[in-house]
Amino acid sequence: MIEVWTWPTPNGHKVHIALEELALPYTVVPVNIGKGDQFKPDFLAINPNHRIPAIVDTDGPGGQRVTLFESAAILIYLSEKTGGRLIPSDPIDRYACLQWMMFQMGGVGPMFGQYNHFANYAVAKIPYAIERYGNEVKRLHRVLDKRLTEAEWLAGREYSMADIITFPWIRNPDRRNVDLGDYPHLKRWHDAIAARPAVQRGVAVLAENQRRGPMTDAERDVMFGRTQFEPR
Repeated sequence: MIEVWTWPTPNGHKVHIALEELALPYTVVPVNIGKGDQFKPDFLAINPNHRIPAIVDTDGPGGQRVTLFESAAILIYLSEKTGGRLIPSDPIDRYACLQWMMFQMGGVGPMFGQYNHFANYAVAKIPYAIERYGNEVKRLHRVLDKRLTEAEWLAGREYSMADIITFPWIRNPDRRNVDLGDYPHLKRWHDAIAARPAVQRGVAVLAENQRRGPMTDAERDVMFGRTQFEPR
């Protein structure tokens, strides 16, 4: 059984979706990042970087217990655990899959996250920051849209971990002041993934805890570093 230490964010959704697509049994350990659960000793023992998601697999390679953090590493692990599923076996498509996974980790996630912070969470609205990250968000949408003019899926011919890792960040485009209709190939891809039953189950995990309404000052302090919880 795999334990998933998680919260309903795009990074958490990646792992939920992958587990559902692979039909792997798992249990959910909620980590309420607004209340500082990510700084508790039991979570820091799994991820010293205090970020969700993380997993504990009691039946890892050779029957050993495995703990793992960083969502891309987790998705690669889950693929290998199931004999390479959701990462193409063809070498060219495999490297394309890994390439687009890294594109999400190095570009989409950080840039979208910074836009979300400055546009939606920051108390002081800094026009330069909002414009800078807003422009980058749109540029990355254009990159994805262009790729999807060339192939049905990000890795090429197969639905893969590259799609799973990217999809949660493309959901809810209104949060980024984006109209997916401006990116028709990306919208086609998004809608096809959103219709998958496993994806719908994955994004439903902990959905009752999804943020609704403005962030409180206490949550802001915890999530953005003014309040630090250190283990005793």
